[in-house]
Amino acid sequence: MAERCTVADIARCAGKEVELLGWLHNSRPSGKLCFIAIRDGTGFIQGVAVRGQLPDEAFELCRTMNQESSLVAVGVVRAESRAPGGFELDLRDVRVVAASEDGYPITLKEHGVEFLMDRRHLWLRSPRQHALLRVRAEVIAACREFLDGSGFTLVDAPILTPAACEGTTTLFETQYFDEKAYLSQSGQLYNEAAAAAFGKAYCFGPTFRAEKSKTRRHLIEFWMVEPEMAFCDLDECMGVAEEMVAYIVRRVVERRPAELATLGRDAGRLLAVKPPFPRISYDEALDIARGRGEKLEWGEDLGATAEAAVSEAFALPVFVHRYPATCKAFYMEPDPARPEVALCADLLAPEGYGEIVGGGQRIAGRELLERRIGEHGLPAAAYGWYVDLRRWGTTPHSGFGLGIERTVAWIAGIEHVREAIPFPRLLNRIYP
Repeated sequence: MAERCTVADIARCAGKEVELLGWLHNSRPSGKLCFIAIRDGTGFIQGVAVRGQLPDEAFELCRTMNQESSLVAVGVVRAESRAPGGFELDLRDVRVVAASEDGYPITLKEHGVEFLMDRRHLWLRSPRQHALLRVRAEVIAACREFLDGSGFTLVDAPILTPAACEGTTTLFETQYFDEKAYLSQSGQLYNEAAAAAFGKAYCFGPTFRAEKSKTRRHLIEFWMVEPEMAFCDLDECMGVAEEMVAYIVRRVVERRPAELATLGRDAGRLLAVKPPFPRISYDEALDIARGRGEKLEWGEDLGATAEAAVSEAFALPVFVHRYPATCKAFYMEPDPARPEVALCADLLAPEGYGEIVGGGQRIAGRELLERRIGEHGLPAAAYGWYVDLRRWGTTPHSGFGLGIERTVAWIAGIEHVREAIPFPRLLNRIYP
């Protein structure tokens, strides 16, 4: 009886007869030969059917079955240096589990982005999208592995919240029985409470921004991992962030070389991503951006084009720290030496990918925090619990959020974050 095997594990089965469960990706009949591409969820492999080496009925199935039919393929694993993955399957039998209907919409020809996005549920099966989502899964696993191994405790933050984290203009409002609630912009505020309980904590989950943006870097729903640390200043926070980003990149390069090759990503660039990363002030970043044609006044946040201009000046990710307090969130600690700037930092990925990490030192004093809540016009009652963290057991504390999709887009070398998440939510898209 043939040994059951997966494409991912095919190398250990070289020379053996195996049984492979999967789907027909495409077929190419050629006289007495028929080449079929089989995918099984772990990868893709070519099966070679030769008339006479498998039952006539099975050979005919290889020639005629519809794309995406589910099947059982039996064959001998043969090394083939020209094949993706280095192996092919010399078929001995093929059985259909469930025949697909004719007219599978995604073929080998070129399709427009909107056409493919409307069929995202099927597009996920293609080699490129398959590779991207495996890279995404590796990025997430690396985040968890790094934090779990660095003394952090996972503490899940709620998705429904009574108040804003970073500003009321980008909140999704919903009814929560007889009161209003909002979809979370970030788990950070709750994570500060967790850090006061555990010392080092992190949350990981979806976040929502009702921002009417159509750029290649924006999603309405995206995922963030957010570490928070008690007894931690801005410099220490940047140190953790750079170690974590370098760890993520290294793990993807080591464990997903085939996926990076499918994406055409130059792994050499990624192998160079090692700490320490450059650290420049907002003032220095402004000078770089202006020198590259950006028209910015001091006090303005760095937009996408300015971030790209700055990041393109460096081969490594670069920290931009001490932004003007007016363009950052209410909870940022001011620099004691220069109160008009905040003890915050963004990490900009190279090659023009822009911000992948944002964070900094949080206000530790109760009076300043209460004043900032008032200055931002936020409802004091909704933040009572947050102020309590400064009443009892406050410390210098810092944290950051790493955006999964932007990180995946940079590591994978893709143009738009919409392909870095299974089912993107964009300004004009909530289907499928």
